Amino acid sequence: MFKLLITFRKAYETRNFSKAAEILFISQPAVSNQIKQLEEELGCTLFRRKGKQEMAPTESADILYQRLLNLTDDWQETVKLVNTNQQEKKLCKISASNTFSIYYLPELIKQLMTLFPEIIFELDMKNSEEVLESLEKHQIDFGFIEKPIVTDGVSRTKIEKDELVIAGNLSSDLWLSREATSGVFHYMENYLLVENIKPEYFYVKNNEMIIKLLEEGIGKSLISKRAVTKKLAFETLGTGYFRYFYFLKQNDLIDEELEQVAKAIELFYENKSK
Repeated sequence: MFKLLITFRKAYETRNFSKAAEILFISQPAVSNQIKQLEEELGCTLFRRKGKQEMAPTESADILYQRLLNLTDDWQETVKLVNTNQQEKKLCKISASNTFSIYYLPELIKQLMTLFPEIIFELDMKNSEEVLESLEKHQIDFGFIEKPIVTDGVSRTKIEKDELVIAGNLSSDLWLSREATSGVFHYMENYLLVENIKPEYFYVKNNEMIIKLLEEGIGKSLISKRAVTKKLAFETLGTGYFRYFYFLKQNDLIDEELEQVAKAIELFYENKSK
């Protein structure tokens, strides 16, 4: 069954049985036969011919593909866990907000990999609200956010200071903004309110994309000073726009190895602040 699903995924993504066959190193008739087997197994039609070679997926195929993405991730995780080379290694899942992920996290991970070679670190980037939600649901072990939010069962430690500036086309009326649940949006909204500015918003859910747009002269935005490139003009806003990043962990953390990682993280930032 899993073989049929792999073939289906390639056929769905390419919309072409011949291209799927090339990627999978099998014949085009083999792809057609496997898709037919899968359709018989599921009792539905997955593709309809759109042209001479192109195939159009049905609604059933759309549903199967979305479910298959999750299944593939689960399968890869399962393979990782049962692999004999990985059995003795613990997995530590870390999720961080955009700015922290790009400009601060790599330095920390380098240190952690040196201290804990027996641990596999898995990294993910989300906005602050999503990081906290993932930690509450025990989907990750540790989180780093740029928004002073709290919740029961999760401890929050102030670890790193960051300065926000206005960058880009400073004369533009267009403001590039992260989504409302992001950490930086809180500061941007406060700035615009204090300055009595009614902005024209352009929402972009990715810091790196915002930087690239700013470099093309499109609008301006409130960003970390660490993210300012040589191509960008910027102006500082004073001490009111210094913010902190926070380290999040479960209050009831009982895994000894992960507790050691948490202590190492806290010590890393204690030493940096001295």
